[in-house]
Amino acid sequence: MSAIKYVVLVLLVLQTTCMVLIVRYTRTVKSEGPRYLPSTVVLLAEFVKFLSCLFVIFYQCGFHLRKFISEVKHGIFGNPLETIKISVPSGIYAFQNNLLFVALNYLDAPTYQVTYQLKILMTALFSTVVLRKRLSSTQWISLVLLMVGVALVQYPSEGTSVESAQSWSNRMFGVGSLLIACASSGFAGVYFEMLLKNSNISLWIRNIQMAIFGILFSGLTVAFTNWDIISKDGFFQGYSTPVLVVLLLQAYGGILVACVVQYTDNIIKGFATSLSIIVSTVVSYLIFNDMQPTRAFTIGTILVIGATFVYGLGSRGNTTNKSNGKER
Repeated sequence: MSAIKYVVLVLLVLQTTCMVLIVRYTRTVKSEGPRYLPSTVVLLAEFVKFLSCLFVIFYQCGFHLRKFISEVKHGIFGNPLETIKISVPSGIYAFQNNLLFVALNYLDAPTYQVTYQLKILMTALFSTVVLRKRLSSTQWISLVLLMVGVALVQYPSEGTSVESAQSWSNRMFGVGSLLIACASSGFAGVYFEMLLKNSNISLWIRNIQMAIFGILFSGLTVAFTNWDIISKDGFFQGYSTPVLVVLLLQAYGGILVACVVQYTDNIIKGFATSLSIIVSTVVSYLIFNDMQPTRAFTIGTILVIGATFVYGLGSRGNTTNKSNGKER
């Protein structure tokens, strides 16, 4: 494994783990004043992502201002239809990012991370329908294992009683929010992949287009859902150092995924996901005392981790076969 893959792997594990744990902490810790509004974090994260992508393109242009302006202007306004197309995944991602905050209000970090792997299933299903991709038998088996594993993780513990009915209801609300996020993530990811493959627009220009529409949709979300609260307590109500960390992790998570796509493969992504689930479980159990792993949870987690690896192996096999076919 090259050095760049090690760096990307470590960063991906840290980003995924810290994002989930810190969001969970900020949404559950007792606070004297009003809590921060997730919609404002999503909006500011889009601004940070937008500025960061502009800087990358400025760097690629050798810090020549005129060339930079021309590149960005052409990328955004050169083909208006292509720019408008990106509004679909951008709007879905804005919706999804807000849903993930909702889910972490009701789910512990390990349950969240294990369940969120259902996005692999959703992505696979949309890929077969939209992109006409063919999955190997190994990948289909891994998807079945994934569903079984996630189902086991949701299995109630033996101590569940009538008194905890409200808690169970909240948990199911969190799971429902996460399932919608998985479906939206799968469709948006496949749609974005289709746009990338059917045009010669660079990934960074696409990210700028995404950020522009992300700012628009996230701004509308803030205005229509939280305007009264913001008018009373301010836009930055409840902000603290952990919230700022969440904001940066949210902003650079998408950029990191772009690096993962460029420098690594599905095996590395699967390895990072597995490490992140393990670390989140250990931290939640030992430090946050946020959950007590049951036998069903443990077996389900092992199945999900295994399914993630197997799916990645199947994907690499497909890629290899395609390459061999081209060489012939």
